[in-house]
Parts: sequence; structure tokens; C-alpha cells
Amino acid sequence: MTVPRTTRTRVPARPTSAKQHQRYARILRAAARLGAEHGLERMQMHDVARESGVAIATLYRYFPSKAHLFAAVMHAQVRRLDADTPPPEPGTGPVDAVTGLLTGASRQLFEQPLLALAMMQSHNVVHTGAGGPARSTDEILTDLVLRTAGVTDPSEQDRRVVRILAQAWYGLLTTVLYERSSAEAAQDGIGLACRLLLGPVLTERRV
Repeated sequence: MTVPRTTRTRVPARPTSAKQHQRYARILRAAARLGAEHGLERMQMHDVARESGVAIATLYRYFPSKAHLFAAVMHAQVRRLDADTPPPEPGTGPVDAVTGLLTGASRQLFEQPLLALAMMQSHNVVHTGAGGPARSTDEILTDLVLRTAGVTDPSEQDRRVVRILAQAWYGLLTTVLYERSSAEAAQDGIGLACRLLLGPVLTERRV
């Protein structure tokens, strides 16, 4: 029997039980490995299902498309970055602290360019996080940057500036991943963006 195609994207299922969360994590690990090897276009969902040990129907229940899958991989990686980032060294200014955070994260992404590009492309299409989280990928990154800058009581203006900085960061990453710029030029651009955007607004708010 042929299943008719629908133009409406299914709402992704959310893992609830411990077993489902383990299965979900296996899928993300398999997608990250295969994405790093093949990229978005060449990676096949059947390969992810086989490597993670789940039925293809289960995979599609959680991730209706490859874009949903790689957006979830990005969400997981940003959550890990948030959890693993230590406080800045004492005496580090907010601009230098955030510059170090973003340049360090960039270096890790450049080590796996196919996966990084797959995540960036998917993040532009799918604006929800993994499994309907309380905080989206962008919100987690915004909170991490503000925390790294030492801002404990951010205003909406602070958040807006950080969101603009994140967009500039994504743009600089993309130029490298599409081989239109060098990693060194992007790192310099990240430092400049942090100085121009964060310097005037956040320096005096550090506590």
C-alpha cells in the first residue's frame, strides 16, 4: 500500500520515558557521526536508523525530516556547550570572555565542517529545539553569552544585542563552511563583532 504524501509536516514526538531518552540520544549520536562523514545531502535516514538500532518509523516519529534531525543535533551540542563552559578566569573582561567562548566553539565546529554546515542549514529551517525543550537553541546560546559576560540581570536590550551578535557569529561561520573565507578571518571577525556590539552595552553591566 502506498502512503500518500502530505504537505503538512508532522509534529515531532517527544521522548518521555528513560528508555525513549536513551533511544533519542543514540539517534543524535549516530546522526552526528554520519553527518560529519557525509553532510546533510548525502546522509541517509535509513543509515541513522540502522546505526542507532531503531526502526525507521521510530526515527521519523521523532524527526520528520533530516532538517529536524540536524537541528536537534545542534540543540544538543549547544546544550553541551552551555553545561561544559566554565566561568571566565578572574579579571577577564566581558568582551574578551565572550570572544573566547565563541572562537573556541568555532574551532570545534571547523573540525567537522560537514556536520557544522548541516546543523547551520537545518537551524535556519527548523526553529524549534530537540523534542520541544523549555528553551530553544537560540535562547540557550543567548543565556550562555550573557552569563559569560557576567550579566546576571539582563535587560531586553542586552538580550537583543546578544541575539544580533549570535546572528553575526552564524554568518561568519557560514562564510568559512562555504569556503568563502578563512577560519582566521572569521575569528578576527568574531572579535570585532564582540567589541563593537558588547563593548558599548555590556561592559558597565558586569557584576
